[in-house]
Amino acid sequence: MTETSMQKSEKKTGRQLFISGLLVFAAVLLDQATKWLAATRLKNSPVELIHGVFELRYLENDSAAFSLDPISILHRIFHFKYFDANPQGFLAFKMIFFVLFTVIVALVLIRFYLRIPWKKRFWPVNLIVLLLLAGAFGNLIDRVVHRYVIDFLYFSLIEFPVFNVADIYVTVAAFLLVFVMFFVYKDEDLDVLFPKWRKEEHADAE
Repeated sequence: MTETSMQKSEKKTGRQLFISGLLVFAAVLLDQATKWLAATRLKNSPVELIHGVFELRYLENDSAAFSLDPISILHRIFHFKYFDANPQGFLAFKMIFFVLFTVIVALVLIRFYLRIPWKKRFWPVNLIVLLLLAGAFGNLIDRVVHRYVIDFLYFSLIEFPVFNVADIYVTVAAFLLVFVMFFVYKDEDLDVLFPKWRKEEHADAE
């Protein structure tokens, strides 16, 4: 079997893509359901699940995941006068930036996902991409619908930034990605996942 025919045979089928889409949809639905519950039950009454450690606290977050906001950081450094005079314009700019950034990232992830073989060996990285997509879409829906992201999970013991289920998807995916890249996949696996990049790397080494 030639390399081209092998690549075609490893492409995901329509059924496999349907299953993938269903998994992402279910994960996004769970995220949105928990946010709806938070908005309807927690707005005026936080719930302490573990005293002094963990609670459910409603928060409308106009920043990025875990309140990490590169736009606000840049604004604090350079002090843009227009944004100082127009706080609503500043919020609108942040929302547009986050929406566009999320869409671009999602398109890159989808393109990458279509190239990953549907083999047991690569199931972890398939799952990682699906988790990243679910996290991205979960918070993207909030930004488009509300112009802010609903957060409600809070570790009060360490005063960790309030977060949500979509943030958990992204965090778990990031840890899994680091783990499989350093402890699971070998050079030949990386050649499959990143063929162009690996070819250039091998060519430079020669």
